[in-house]
Amino acid sequence: MLKKLFVSAILLIAILSFVVSLLKGNNNDEKTVSIPDRVAVINIQGPIMSGDGEDTLFNQTTGVTSGSVMRQIREAAEDDSVKALVLRIDSGGGSATAAEEIGRELIRFKEKTNKPIVSTMGDMGASAAYWIAACASDKIYANSTTLTGSIGVYMPYMNTEELFKKIGISTGKIKSGTFKDIMSTDRPMTEEEKAILQRIVNEIYEDFIATVAAGRKMDAGKLRSYADGRIYTGAQAKNIGLIDEVGNYYDALEATGRMAGFDGIPPVKEREQKQPWEILLGAEIAKTLKVQFFEQVLGDLGASPRIAR
Repeated sequence: MLKKLFVSAILLIAILSFVVSLLKGNNNDEKTVSIPDRVAVINIQGPIMSGDGEDTLFNQTTGVTSGSVMRQIREAAEDDSVKALVLRIDSGGGSATAAEEIGRELIRFKEKTNKPIVSTMGDMGASAAYWIAACASDKIYANSTTLTGSIGVYMPYMNTEELFKKIGISTGKIKSGTFKDIMSTDRPMTEEEKAILQRIVNEIYEDFIATVAAGRKMDAGKLRSYADGRIYTGAQAKNIGLIDEVGNYYDALEATGRMAGFDGIPPVKEREQKQPWEILLGAEIAKTLKVQFFEQVLGDLGASPRIAR
């Protein structure tokens, strides 16, 4: 009985939240009518991860996924009303692969649209987050107290062999090749294994250097002297050429507007925070319900505008 009441209450909350958000007009589906020119703002906050995770009530992503950011970049490229792109970054980094994926989409955006890209950093814009900011931005803004840079790559590992011995656990494995259990935690790493992994780290590091050098139009040798993994304040980063201007989000937004032909701070297109019912049901189900609801209402009113999906 209690379980049924709980489920009913959850469903009631979801339905009420859904109806309220529709009545308030909080929907991302736009009628195909005249849309004013604007700037697309993409938020990159928290750890940067590969994949395409979507939030639900029982599985909420902390940080951002490359799939989500790439999708927003592609949507901006297809939207004629978007005249520029702003990356609003507050992240200490994450996956090099995720940064590479996002970076490729930013370069495609630039090649396809030739529209400005500006990055602006909050508390942090370091490591993989700096990779993203530097790869295709026409300008990078940061506060003087922002922590940025951290150009480098590392691969963590641990050895729990002695701990296992103390608690009486022994491990073993049957493997197909010498290096199949590389980075195994139950034994020391061999020198040959370390050499293999070091080559991988060095290769990714060289990609990082090449990406930043090309994006920032810097000499790779000069950049390398700053790229030993250390972080810099925004003020320090400006002095060595890692960013362009010291300023906050609105400084960056206004500058982006000028680059795109706006007078003052431009209107923005920004992905809205999900409503409770969207998190409960999941993105695709929520979107389908939302579109069907509007099509039904418009049909009852005798209207037939197409809903942008």
